Amino acid sequence: MKKVPLVFLAAVGSALAGSSLPARAGNGGGTSSVTVVVSELVSTRAAVKLYFYNVRDTFLQHGGYAFMRVVRPGGQSQIQLPVDLPNGEWAVAITQDTNNNDKLDKNFLGIPTEPYAFSNNIRPTVSAPDFNQCKFLVSGSGKVVSIVLKK
Repeated sequence: MKKVPLVFLAAVGSALAGSSLPARAGNGGGTSSVTVVVSELVSTRAAVKLYFYNVRDTFLQHGGYAFMRVVRPGGQSQIQLPVDLPNGEWAVAITQDTNNNDKLDKNFLGIPTEPYAFSNNIRPTVSAPDFNQCKFLVSGSGKVVSIVLKK
């Protein structure tokens, strides 16, 4: 079993527990249609929360995301979420609320006990991922971002 520092997991739990905020301005001109596909959901019923970031300095900071979407899988083990994003660099962090209590549960040390994932399928082992590891470029419609959610 891989060891993950408590500080990293506490930071992820804290950052992803905030509320939805209005979208910030994009990094480039225009918008493009992007489809985020999340597969291997731990639960086919529990809500999946997708946090969209487009500012490097606020990535994984509490309330630092541009906007958040909640999707219910409706019995499916995969979801597809089409979104219109301003052109530029983006990163996505995902959690799944497996007990449907509308929050990211953590243990007594602040470590998330529910599944989470990041764009580019970054699986952190030593520290929290940074924006550069998770970013993808939005520059035209039709982009698909595939993320595998594993507990």
